[in-house]
Amino acid sequence: MTPFTAQVISVIQSIPEGRVMTYGQIAACAGSPRGARQVVRILHSMSGKHQLPWHRVVNKQGEIALQEDESKSLQMLLLESEGVELLPGNRVNLQRYLHEPDPPQPV
Repeated sequence: MTPFTAQVISVIQSIPEGRVMTYGQIAACAGSPRGARQVVRILHSMSGKHQLPWHRVVNKQGEIALQEDESKSLQMLLLESEGVELLPGNRVNLQRYLHEPDPPQPV
C-alpha cells in the first residue's frame, strides 16, 4: 500500500458521523491536492476491506456522485440516518456539514 493510499484511508476513517468531506479535500489532506480521482479508486476498491464510511464522501458541489440508483439511494439513506439533511438534487449543504480536519502537526 502506498503512503498516499494509507493516508486517504486514515482521513476517510476520521470523518465523524453526520459530517462529509469531498474527494478533493480528502486528496489534499492526504498530500495530493490533485488526487481526487485516486480517492474515488481507493474508495471503490478498499471500502469493504477497511470498513470505510464511504457514504460520507461527496463531490465538490456536495452532490452524491454515485450513478447507480441503488448505491445512490443507500448513500442518501445512510447520510440521512446520521442527521445530514439533503437539499434538492440530493446535495449536501457543505457550509453546514463539511468536516474540516485539523491540519497535521509538525513533528
